[in-house]
Amino acid sequence: MTPVQRAQAMVDFYYEAEEAVLMGRSITKEGRTLTMVDLPAIRDGRREWERRLQQLKGRGGGVYSLARFGDG
Repeated sequence: MTPVQRAQAMVDFYYEAEEAVLMGRSITKEGRTLTMVDLPAIRDGRREWERRLQQLKGRGGGVYSLARFGDG
């Protein structure tokens, strides 16, 4: 899984978790159950992963560019 795919998967998970708890359900991932009490942490996590995803996409998903400086 590439860094962009990983970040997108985390954003997707946090959206799913946020939606679930807002609808009164809980969600379990890797043995941890998230409920309405966890909503602030879920939103913080989503924002963090969205930021990371944008950074990764902004730099071409980890692909480097070549810059040339000089007279010609």
